[in-house]
Amino acid sequence: MTDNTLREKIRRVKLLLTDCDGVLTDNGVYYDANGEAMKRFSIRDGMGIIRLRDLCGIETGIITGSNSQSIVRRAEKLHITELHLAVDDKVAIVQNIAQKYALDLSEIAYIGDDTNDIELLQIVGLRACPADATEFVRPYVDYVCSERGGYGALRELTERIIAEKMQI
Repeated sequence: MTDNTLREKIRRVKLLLTDCDGVLTDNGVYYDANGEAMKRFSIRDGMGIIRLRDLCGIETGIITGSNSQSIVRRAEKLHITELHLAVDDKVAIVQNIAQKYALDLSEIAYIGDDTNDIELLQIVGLRACPADATEFVRPYVDYVCSERGGYGALRELTERIIAEKMQI
């Protein structure tokens, strides 16, 4: 893909959606005797979400197969309203979101890191993954972040979108 093609895809973005585990987190989870206790989120990724909303008017949503109260709390903290937990069919969720906001799928960006993201990556306009995404995902993305999941990958993508949008 040429740099101009990537820029055009970025300029069309009106909504950014993300997976959680492996993108917003470092793909680790801490368990105690009662079950899942904690996930680690990057504060910088959160600032990227806020900057994207404040500077470009672009909202961010989370679509994940996980069902964790820590994700709910993180979404609340960042004022993310499109939060979809325990999702088996990510494509159906994104199609519903696109319809809800009258968006073309080419206006949606998605960042994912594993095989359960591939089907969704194939239908959206801008497709990205963290630096440490599985090798299976890489052939399906337009942009591989230099940062790892949970360590600024989402922030990197948001800043790339902001930079392109601010030039328009």
